[in-house]
Amino acid sequence: MFQLLLVIIYLSFISLGLPDSLLGAAWPSMYQELNVPISYAGAISMIIAFGTIVSSLQSDRLTRRLGTGKVTAISVGMTALALFGFSISSSFWVLCLWAIPYGLGAGSVDAALNNYVALHYESRHMSWLHCMWGVGASVGPYIMGYVMTGGGSWSGGYRVISILQIVLTMILLFSLPLWKNRPVLADADGQEVQTKALSIREVFRIRGAKEVMICFFCYCALEQTTGLWASSYLTLYKGVAADVAATFASLFYVGITIGRALSGFLTMKFDDVRMIRMGECLIGLGVVIMVLPFGRELALAGFLIIGLGCAPIYPCVIHSTPAHFGAERSQAIIGIQMASAYVGTCLMPPVFGLIANSISVALLPVYLCIILVLMIVMHELLVKKTEA
Repeated sequence: MFQLLLVIIYLSFISLGLPDSLLGAAWPSMYQELNVPISYAGAISMIIAFGTIVSSLQSDRLTRRLGTGKVTAISVGMTALALFGFSISSSFWVLCLWAIPYGLGAGSVDAALNNYVALHYESRHMSWLHCMWGVGASVGPYIMGYVMTGGGSWSGGYRVISILQIVLTMILLFSLPLWKNRPVLADADGQEVQTKALSIREVFRIRGAKEVMICFFCYCALEQTTGLWASSYLTLYKGVAADVAATFASLFYVGITIGRALSGFLTMKFDDVRMIRMGECLIGLGVVIMVLPFGRELALAGFLIIGLGCAPIYPCVIHSTPAHFGAERSQAIIGIQMASAYVGTCLMPPVFGLIANSISVALLPVYLCIILVLMIVMHELLVKKTEA
């Protein structure tokens, strides 16, 4: 039964990735049909991100009250409803309204599932599960493109993904008996320890909490900034043709997906802390390769290496959370980590956009290096404070 539940969690991670890249894939058609400026995609994205941050911060309370299984089923159901809402919308403002449950559904399930896997499964499963997210994120645009090239519209693509999410919701509802309750925590005398949901202020007081938040903020800022600006850096600074740059910039995500598949095997030999350190070293190597004056091909390879370096960091930071902070506080910490991640995702790529516009896109390696150094410092402080 435990392995059957793991299969269901794998499916849930694929479903988490399915909607994440849909807006970007469909927007070139959407904004023309909706008769709005192309920049309005940012407004929808921000609403989704804000909802995700809010629900991530509430994940501890929701999971303690309802359990991981119910939170997952309800959240996926909300996402399915929001995607169906997108498919029947003919106005930009209606899309903005549907973006609210879209974001609220994503945050809680992300935090709840990550904590459940961190508590009940080994590190390799966390890496492979996040690899499954990459599969979902890759399949989503493919489904959208298949529907549109087959004579359908973007709304049809959203409807197909919505149906897939509805099917998963039904599977999750039927699987509720398989989900184990929150582990019972006992003191030295074997008596059950009563725990409660932690407020944000209480989480901030936990030794190492601020460091892990900044570490996660930096990681997601680095990943999203690289993914967004890799093609522009290659084209505008390295002189790579736009179509070639777009193809090779995608190697960054290929590196993450392949890297997480490989990381699952490496975690059988190395612990989470060493996996994170190896990832940081690879990112640093990739950034250095970007600026070496040895031709454009080496710069292209740099992004692949950065992707490979990013691969183990996200899943290993999450998986190590119970070890650093204790099982009784891991859900609250992971919820805060998820919120920090989305803030980094929303804030830091546009900041580099301002730098690129005002100074030069050539500063991308410098920008990534600064974020990487801060991430390394915060991770080492986290290890020092929580292992003391």
